[in-house]
Amino acid sequence: MDTQKILKEVSETIKYGNDKQPNIQKAFMDFNQAVLSPGKLSTKTKELIALALSLSSTCEWCITFHVKMAKEMGATDDEIIEASYVAVLMAGAPALMHMTVVRETLASL
Repeated sequence: MDTQKILKEVSETIKYGNDKQPNIQKAFMDFNQAVLSPGKLSTKTKELIALALSLSSTCEWCITFHVKMAKEMGATDDEIIEASYVAVLMAGAPALMHMTVVRETLASL
């Protein structure tokens, strides 16, 4: 897995949305920023939740992105792994197998 390639694909997809449907993409990005802003939960906690949901959805791009964002928000590798196992608890073997993406992303950051 090439973490930098996946993160570049995420960026390119967002740019594509900006080019094709700027109003919709802006609304989504504004919503994203509002949801992830600190409130009763910290942004770090929200990123760990997003990571767990990404694992349960088995979205490699989302997993990679949210591991990176969780790290940027101060999450430790242990916190990321623990949040990942919450996803495994709820989503089973597919989430467990996608922890490969978590492992490889952590190794590359």
